[in-house]
Amino acid sequence: MTTEYATIAGGCFWCTEAVFKDVIGVESVESGYIGGQVPNPTYKQVCGGDTGHAEAIRVGFDPDRLSYGDLLDVFFATHDPTQLNRQGNDVGTQYRSAIFPADDDQRLQTRAAIERAGETAAGPIVTTIETPNGVGAEWFPAEGYHQDYWETSGRSNPYCMAVIPPKLQKLRKSFAARSKAVSA
Repeated sequence: MTTEYATIAGGCFWCTEAVFKDVIGVESVESGYIGGQVPNPTYKQVCGGDTGHAEAIRVGFDPDRLSYGDLLDVFFATHDPTQLNRQGNDVGTQYRSAIFPADDDQRLQTRAAIERAGETAAGPIVTTIETPNGVGAEWFPAEGYHQDYWETSGRSNPYCMAVIPPKLQKLRKSFAARSKAVSA
């Protein structure tokens, strides 16, 4: 089995992490920062919006069970790709909708996924395709307390309780065959 990786940003990483941990074929999800100019940024720095980083997740997945294109379809369906530099009450470039393809094949599949999402979106897709090389390409894992946040702390966090359950419901309704919870 070969593990491939997708790096995506769709607002708060706590929320996107919770969604992808429930997707069949996903082997790992790590919250972190990418796309900025400051080495080893902290959560406080990124939240301040001055580093250029996005809150993002790196998803390890089994391509025999979940294609990169299908993973992106879940991504587009579980956040609002028409919101520029925001998701709900989270505002700033650190909450942008962005995809960081690892290679030319992922870049082509990303463009195709954006086209598919645009067919049903309520407005223009503003998701950016960012090049993961040079300045801003380095992945920085978030601090330990951000990892597995929904499972460890999120259910006692009012923000998470307001945002994550509707995302999980959308996943489980729209992608029932891909949800670990529905298929269990």
